[in-house]
Amino acid sequence: MKILLNNIDLNEALFDNSNIGFVPTMGSLHDGHISLIKKSLRLSSKTIVSIFVNPKQFNNKEDYKKYPRNIKKDLKILKKLKVDFVYLPKIKDIYKAKNKIEIKLNKQDKIMCAKYRRGHFEGVIEVMTRLTKIINPTKIFMGEKDFQQLLLVKRFVEKNFKSKIISCKTIRDKNKIALSSRNTLLNKNDLRKAGAIARDLIVFKKKLSKNMNLKNLFLMKKKELKKKYNIKIDYLELRNTKNLQLTNKIKNAKIFVGYYISRVRLIDNF
Repeated sequence: MKILLNNIDLNEALFDNSNIGFVPTMGSLHDGHISLIKKSLRLSSKTIVSIFVNPKQFNNKEDYKKYPRNIKKDLKILKKLKVDFVYLPKIKDIYKAKNKIEIKLNKQDKIMCAKYRRGHFEGVIEVMTRLTKIINPTKIFMGEKDFQQLLLVKRFVEKNFKSKIISCKTIRDKNKIALSSRNTLLNKNDLRKAGAIARDLIVFKKKLSKNMNLKNLFLMKKKELKKKYNIKIDYLELRNTKNLQLTNKIKNAKIFVGYYISRVRLIDNF
């Protein structure tokens, strides 16, 4: 495993390599990341993992400062997985002053997390555009837990680069919590609550049928969850998986939720 600390190291390492698999991360690696990396190792000749906590996708400075970081543990995991390259760029490696990129979302994209976290996806798309340009991977592996992010990045990256986005299934723990680096910010009681909410929504999805008044049902379910678990919910919606439009049809649709437990924001889809 070769650690690349800047763009000069990266260019030298990737020179004359083809079929490169890229797994972008912000570190604090868990089994969800590991599943992406293993898929890249299977489908690519060389795999590169980046660890970069991107300041531009945080609309709250405190959130950026509190974001969990554990580089020593991450490198140990990556070494064990036999990853070819680990890219640890500094902010100046990614954001060159002369190279400005302006990202604008369409009005129809300003839904769910884009509605409640202004500038978040613009920051994500910009950093993914810059990383893709620097690394020039054949495939980029991303998880379905951040489904809205996955679709937006796929649209922007595949339009402008030859790189292909490979979507990977959400990995859950035994309590059905979607694995996320943010979970480390929760205490045991909060984790139990997050697991209960996930299981509650999995059962709710299974009970949905096309004959129901889904709009009213989702409003009632939102009220029920807020009261039952004492949480703040940004959104609880049924949306089409291809274009993320609100839908009353269960086929090709997912339940999307964004909520807070003890000031920690969690998202999921079922």
